Amino acid sequence: MALSPKLSPTAPDATGETDVRADLRSDTVTRATPAMREAMATAPVGDDVYDEDPTVNALQDRVAELAGKEAGLYLSSGTQSNLAAVLSHCGRGDEYLIGRTSHVLVNEAGGTAVLGSAVPWPIEVDETNHFSAEDVRAAVKEPDPHHPVTTLLSLENTVNGHVQSVDHVASLASAAHDRGLAVHLDGARLFNAAISEGVGIDAYADHVDTVSLCLSKGLGAPVGSVLVGDRNTIGRAYRVRKMLGGGMRQAGHLAAAALHAVDHHVDRLADDHARAARIADGLAPLGPGAGLDVVLATNMLWITPPAEVHGALVDHLKEDGILATYWSPTMRFVTHLDVDDDQADHVVDSFHRFFERV
Repeated sequence: MALSPKLSPTAPDATGETDVRADLRSDTVTRATPAMREAMATAPVGDDVYDEDPTVNALQDRVAELAGKEAGLYLSSGTQSNLAAVLSHCGRGDEYLIGRTSHVLVNEAGGTAVLGSAVPWPIEVDETNHFSAEDVRAAVKEPDPHHPVTTLLSLENTVNGHVQSVDHVASLASAAHDRGLAVHLDGARLFNAAISEGVGIDAYADHVDTVSLCLSKGLGAPVGSVLVGDRNTIGRAYRVRKMLGGGMRQAGHLAAAALHAVDHHVDRLADDHARAARIADGLAPLGPGAGLDVVLATNMLWITPPAEVHGALVDHLKEDGILATYWSPTMRFVTHLDVDDDQADHVVDSFHRFFERV
């Protein structure tokens, strides 16, 4: 029995062959580049549980330096990294504040509650997934034995592709810190936000206590996230990682790919944003006549066709070898390292050919 639904009937077979012409389901589908594979093959390694893997240590130090933090911890996934962060800030029964659409709340299987007994308090967001400093202040509970103790604000950037500006993150974090809360930032796509804003990730990290940075999305590494913060918090996260079964041995072979991504793939995120904009521009003429609504957010496109053609459009795009996240009513397309201009143009052309015949 399959444990999860297949996203596509056209995934690569055992030989690697596929009829997919453009895979825009997520920026997680990237393959390691030849240079990454070379780095993995030649990486010096040791036993990371003994803190003896030089490549893991180099990655942790490099990402911590980029973020302006004291220490970093390499974890196998963003979900594990966020979970370790929340449990490092919250005790059993403590409450954390979080945006209603945040990944930690919606897409991480309730791990903070199940494994840490930390209670999430969702804050409503607007159409770009923003909430305000006043929302934060209003959500913090007064001292009362009937209420959980609010100890943490959990933020995210980008949120569904939408950038939260440095000033906005600073205002939210300031409101939380003024109330005695710690602040964690799920920075799964923080590099995308930083490139969009023309700043380094330290401009964001300076305002928060911990940041989880995913290296297997836009940066194209095959595995892993790095959690950064002060040494005491990262020390607590190290223990949580062990409890979660996240201790790895010669993990330097994986960390080498991530280190290569950090050193070579950050600036090129602008190419992903440009290709998403290329698709949005190409689809713009379909808006008034065909009723196609397109929202561009960094490397993501949220595309809503008329309800009556949604199913037929999905079938047409799949026949053209285009994979996306075909939710209804709104589809998601994500550009990444393995999407080039020709593939972006193929997506635009496919949409146009469909609407010419309906």
